[in-house]
Amino acid sequence: MAAKRSLDGDDGSPNKRTRTQPDGSLAPIVDTSQQEQESAVGIMVFVAPEVPGFECVFKHRYTDFLVNEILPNGQVLHLTDQSDGRKAARQTQPKHKIEEPPEEQGGNEQEIGGLSNEQPMAPAVTEQDGEPTAEIPELSTEDSSALTDIFGEEVTQKIVKLHGAVLRNPKRKPREHNTVVSDVISEKSERTEAHMAIRRVFNSKLQTETLQDQAGVIAVKAASPVAVSGPRGQHGGDRNGAPARGKVGWQELGGEYLHFTLYKENKDTMELLSFMASQLKIPARNFEFAGTKDRRGVTVQKVAVFRMRVERVANLNRMARGWRAGGFEHKKHGLELGELAGNEFVLTLRDCHFPSEEGSDVTKKVELADKLVSQAAESFKAKGFLNYYGLQRFGSFSTGTHTTGMKILQGDLEGAVKSILIYSSDLLPENFGEESVNKVPQDDIYRADVIRKWREGSVNALDIRDKMPRRFSAESAIMQYLSKKDKRTGKLVQEEDWQGALMQIQRGLRLMYVHAYQSLVWNRVAGKRWELYGDKVVEGDLVIVGEKDGNGTAVKKEEVDEDGEPIVKPAAEDSVAAEDAFTRARPLSKEEAGSGKYDIFDVVLPQPGFDVLYPSNEVGKFYEEFMGSEAGGGLDPHKMRRSWKDASLSGSYRKMMARPLNGIVECRVTAYEGPDEQLVETDLEKLRKRGRESGTDATTPGASAADGDRDGCITVDGANSSELRHGDRENGGFARSNIAVVMKFQLGSSQYATMALRELCKGGAHAYKPEFNTVR
Repeated sequence: MAAKRSLDGDDGSPNKRTRTQPDGSLAPIVDTSQQEQESAVGIMVFVAPEVPGFECVFKHRYTDFLVNEILPNGQVLHLTDQSDGRKAARQTQPKHKIEEPPEEQGGNEQEIGGLSNEQPMAPAVTEQDGEPTAEIPELSTEDSSALTDIFGEEVTQKIVKLHGAVLRNPKRKPREHNTVVSDVISEKSERTEAHMAIRRVFNSKLQTETLQDQAGVIAVKAASPVAVSGPRGQHGGDRNGAPARGKVGWQELGGEYLHFTLYKENKDTMELLSFMASQLKIPARNFEFAGTKDRRGVTVQKVAVFRMRVERVANLNRMARGWRAGGFEHKKHGLELGELAGNEFVLTLRDCHFPSEEGSDVTKKVELADKLVSQAAESFKAKGFLNYYGLQRFGSFSTGTHTTGMKILQGDLEGAVKSILIYSSDLLPENFGEESVNKVPQDDIYRADVIRKWREGSVNALDIRDKMPRRFSAESAIMQYLSKKDKRTGKLVQEEDWQGALMQIQRGLRLMYVHAYQSLVWNRVAGKRWELYGDKVVEGDLVIVGEKDGNGTAVKKEEVDEDGEPIVKPAAEDSVAAEDAFTRARPLSKEEAGSGKYDIFDVVLPQPGFDVLYPSNEVGKFYEEFMGSEAGGGLDPHKMRRSWKDASLSGSYRKMMARPLNGIVECRVTAYEGPDEQLVETDLEKLRKRGRESGTDATTPGASAADGDRDGCITVDGANSSELRHGDRENGGFARSNIAVVMKFQLGSSQYATMALRELCKGGAHAYKPEFNTVR
């Protein structure tokens, strides 16, 4: 019998989910109470506890969660047209056709991939004695380190070798070169970084794509010089994508980048862009965007693609299902991650219940709800909310990622490995039946089963790779590493190499653990700071250097990732936040604190690290107190360097408070009949309605996922609360039994809508969680 592994990890915690009640209401039933989950990661304080909250469920339908990107100029992005390919092409043609081609018709520096004209050209290739040769540039230490961190040393060497082969054999077709395949990269942000790194380091001589049949695996290939299909491209361009003679040039159109508005319903950003890329026959990396958006929602965002004609993208609308592209415009520049001012949210909160509503009829419930919601909205707009890191920052299992990070920082790498491999016995397959009430995602059950069998010694490394769901790449990598045996003796040779096991995890995931610990400390400190001083600015508080000088000039905007979080780019020795290179803070003097020049929304708090200042008041002392406690791991905030670079933290700064942008908070209360009744209009539905009203046929293939138009859909935009409620009365809305609240507000980047809702509802907002089928 195989030996049973000593790793323990069954936390024995119960597992419950949200269920729809017979009357159509949604009863949130979570693993533990939401308050307990939030308290565990330091989310404990409300800015205005005296304002009553209410219970509700959000994201029950994806049309309950509308998100529109806010452009850097402050404009809210909306889908405003449904142009087909022919109409779109006519709209973007200049008045005078250019009969001569532009001066520059491509070249290596202008290949598909988003490179600008300033990019250096590839080294010249010559032939000597019939053999192609080229001076292959060596990678810089920084580039080599970045690629190794992403792909690992072995895969990086293969990529470099492929690049050399491409330069030495410029006439060889891309398919004649080898393809390098990465290990599983489970995090979308890490895959995005991989795509961008290959494009930047190798000047688009190599291209990448995420394999559809192997989730999280990236293939690196020789890039094709052909921008579009066909001998001269479908738009008549040459092999480098430049317009052919007699056609309109890129500069005459407005620039080499085609910007457009992407509307999507219940779809992942990267999955949709990959589909569009496959139809256009270009690499998905050609698309650029400011940030990814939630899958479960209806979202509108700006996308840019290099050297693409309007009609080609617009033609894809004919096959669109649950998405649309519009608002086409050529520009001279592309898009960068974080190039947005924030997001506008229109949220439908269902199954709302308010204090003292028992025994009231629906009319009185609506009147009570209107009063309480208005009060909560006014407080939210004026006082804002603590800028907490939300629960999603800390993982989805009972042992949070912050616990693993704490153990790494403590040097307890064995404990860190065990915390990653923990599972609940309630998730084992034998504890589930077809009639089971506690239903969970099937992948979670598979995860628990594989870990249990691995501990018992009944599965080997090959079984782990085949049976563990791909999204649990960290667990799979650790178990495969610890399972390695000596071929001659059959003994385990790495079963106690804990750091080696952790190093098998993709670097982005490894850093996630220690950054989650930083977020835990930040959350606890933010709550303590509010308890000590409230919204008063006091001596020793930190503010960003230069953010409020004499003329109001702000410092450079921090670099953020596709989810709006500050990007952390480790240096050669330490885990250093990129924004820390130019973001510095200083403490306020007593005179400055009392001058009125600064308010609570200027105050920042540091994430612990070796390169940050701590507040020179009681808050700074609390860092030492909490981090030195058992709950904080017995760590010293002033000693954050470690010999292992992934655990050596420089720290960064984050605004303590947040509030709605532009003071926009709109809300309405309405009665509704069933949980599937749609209460707002999406951008696409508004377009289709306007088309019918104008007598034009605006209906095209790719109907809204809301399954057509519904009578009585009321838009929040452009109407005040009283007008909307009046409409409800006229339509007999009070005859309905359920109460919903529709809220509209705007938040900046790196601010969690869930934390805004928490303050609005005083902890009563619960995310809808569907029941999952557990039948194997």
